Formats: sequence, C-alpha cells, structure tokens
Amino acid sequence: MKKNYNFGKRMHSIALAALGFGLTLCMTSCPNGVNLNNLPIDTGSLEKLVQPKDQWHSLVSETKANAQVNGNTLTYGTHTYTVNGDINFNSNEHRTPTASVTFTNVPSGYAEFEAVYNGLLGKSIQGTAAMIPMAIELYARDAATGKKCFDLLCNSSSTVDGIIRILKTKLVPSEYGPEDDKYIQRYMAAALLKGADCTNAYTPQEPYTVEMCSSPNGVQESQMSGGTVYYTYILAKGWDSEQRAVDVFMPYDGTTYKVFNCPSTYTQCKNIRGTWGGLK
Repeated sequence: MKKNYNFGKRMHSIALAALGFGLTLCMTSCPNGVNLNNLPIDTGSLEKLVQPKDQWHSLVSETKANAQVNGNTLTYGTHTYTVNGDINFNSNEHRTPTASVTFTNVPSGYAEFEAVYNGLLGKSIQGTAAMIPMAIELYARDAATGKKCFDLLCNSSSTVDGIIRILKTKLVPSEYGPEDDKYIQRYMAAALLKGADCTNAYTPQEPYTVEMCSSPNGVQESQMSGGTVYYTYILAKGWDSEQRAVDVFMPYDGTTYKVFNCPSTYTQCKNIRGTWGGLK
C-alpha cells in the first residue's frame, strides 16, 4: 500500500502549530501568575516552576542542635529517639514485634537525620530499619533533602535509585499523576507506623513507633557484597500483608548498618479513608 506522505506532513504541521499555541499561552499566562516571557523554553525549568511545593515543606529546616545520647535514647533539640528491645533471629515467630524505635518527630532535615543516624539509630539493625519511614517523609517534604537522607542510609547508589524512581511518582501530585489519583499516597510513611491504618486516615499513635521482628531468612553472609545481611520485617497495618521486608546490611569493615533492600515499604498501601493530618 502506498503511504500518503502529504497527509503525514499536514499532521506534522498541525502538531507544530498546536505546540506553538501552547507555548504562547504558557508564556503569557502561567499557573501561580508566573510570567515566562523572559525565560528560555526549557521543559525542565517549566516543570520546576509550576510543580507545587509539598504542604509540609515548611517543616524542613537545617538548623543544627546538639545530639546527646543517654543510654538507648538520643535527644536532638526537643526531639527524642529511643531504641527498644532487640530482633531475635533465632525465633520462629515472625508476626510479633520484638524490637521497636519510638520518636517524637520526623527529623527536621538532613542535619538532624545524619546526627540521629550516626549518633544512635545507625548503630542497630532496628534503628536503621526505622529510619526508612523518616527518609520517605523527608523526601515527600523536599526531594533534595530526602535524596541525601537515602544516600546516607542505603548501602549503594543503585539501592537509592530504585527507591527514588518509585517515590517521585507516588508521593506528590506532579506531571506523573494529578492530586485525585489514588496512586498518589502522600501518607505512605505514616502507613509504616504503629496505630496507623486506612480506617483512621493513617493517624499513628504518639510518640511515633516502628515495630520490627526477624524474617524467616534470618542472617546471611554475602561475600559478594562484603558483609552480613539481616532480614527483618517492619510490622504495619497499611497493607494486607503486615510484614514489610527490610534487609539491613553491615559491611565487614563498617561501623554503622545500611539499608540493603526495602521495596515492600514503598509499594502501594491501602487507600486512605478520610483526610490525612500529616506528621510532626
């Protein structure tokens, strides 16, 4: 069959005309009253200008405070973090929490996250696992801050890239999905906290608590990765399967634990009923 090249050219011209009209309209009237007349046409710049900031973005702060450790509790300013119990890898029970981390607030920014990780939580398996919802929440509030937190928390850049690839489409309305898209789940970090479920609009008990236990995979040596992998569960009610797998890694030459793998902590949870109130 002979192709109609004239028709193809006409369609191409129509598409170019439509694109030109769209750019002209955007140049003269843009969301939030931004005038783009003096800006180069760069789709990356346009995306940054029109994408709304997260509702809780103002909570992000890099104001530093002294981190003080007293036993199993770290205090950073007015925020406290406490490690409780221990993960029993010899147990055959994988649905009952044996360890937990409680905290009064999500870290205010990277400075606090780093201080908490290095000062206390990164020194234990449960403490490291409990920092996943903190990092998710910080990423939702400010992507650059959250990315730095994951870079610190995870064992490799490929692990971080895998997490960010999903989170950037799931937490904040953007070009990937409108605000009423049920795929967007801003409350995902809260879904990992004790007391939060879809029926109470993912409102966790306070102080916030992450509960954990061992997984049947136990502890395994990884010569290829150069360390030991501890297979754990975060127990949370945001999913039908309340056991959310987190693989925690300790390099043979390391002094702090790292997150090796945790995809089930950021997969689609149950859709919220009601309006989410946010985290402190």
